[in-house]
Amino acid sequence: MSGLIALLDDVAAIAKVAASSVDDVVAQATKASAKAAGAVIDDAAVSPKYVSGFKADRELPIIWRITKGSLKNKLLYLLPAGLALSAFAPWAIAPLLMLGGAYLCFEGAEKVANVLGWGHGHEDYPHKEETIENPAALEEEKAQGAIKTDFILSAEIMTISLAAIPVSNFWMEAATLATVAVMITVAVYGSVALIVKMDDIGLAMANKGRLSPTRAVGRGLVHGMPGFLRLLTGVGTAAMLWVGGSIIIHGLEEIGVAGPAHVIHDIAYAIGHAMPESFVGFTEWLSKAAIDGVLGLGLGLLFIPLGEKIVTPIWRRVFSK
Repeated sequence: MSGLIALLDDVAAIAKVAASSVDDVVAQATKASAKAAGAVIDDAAVSPKYVSGFKADRELPIIWRITKGSLKNKLLYLLPAGLALSAFAPWAIAPLLMLGGAYLCFEGAEKVANVLGWGHGHEDYPHKEETIENPAALEEEKAQGAIKTDFILSAEIMTISLAAIPVSNFWMEAATLATVAVMITVAVYGSVALIVKMDDIGLAMANKGRLSPTRAVGRGLVHGMPGFLRLLTGVGTAAMLWVGGSIIIHGLEEIGVAGPAHVIHDIAYAIGHAMPESFVGFTEWLSKAAIDGVLGLGLGLLFIPLGEKIVTPIWRRVFSK
């Protein structure tokens, strides 16, 4: 009997260690996911356009296909690549992060420029006027295009998350990155599915609701979704510029150029401590985020000619078929 009790004690101890490890993985994954907020929000803002124009009964199957492609991008390609970087070339993480930050700045600034009428964005795509009559072929094209776009955003998310994970053993990093991949994919495409079906839900409530308040809420959903999507796009753009700018500033600090980070910190500190004590922390954070966003916008505007004249044509040439 004493041996059985000892065995049960050992099992309980192992279970506690395992539970603690799971808690650590989830906690680290949550923190790492938060660091990738800009790319995540932009992913959620961009994705609904890929089901635009399809019949309602095809929207969720397309989103599910994109979701599976996103998980494949993250788990089969980007996760092993990230672990290999961490193990064999940790020095490359900061430059890759800065490259991802530059891309976020470029994308965000390009959207701002398009709104202001300063650029054409991707409207000059040589095949954009081509129409595909076969619905199945069009669905295939849209899904593949979404998965390719997701690969870029997923690469940023996984790289940012990798840099945010505390130094630990291989298996902890692997478990944390895998958890990040699943958490973010479920959150993004679950939100996208809800967004694209929200107008259908609202329409059903407006037409079939038994109570007047139910019908009123349904009409509100139908009329409010276009504005909500515009708001989501605006928030995504602002988040991209903020995160992209902060990544580049932090990357410069990592490679020994700490001047910009110190200047931004001092300005944010001065602004924050000019406010009442209860608002100091929030004001300091908001000031730093605003400065990072403005710098991200400025850098992005400088990157637009490079992206539109060199990077985008090369990308299209490689992946157009």
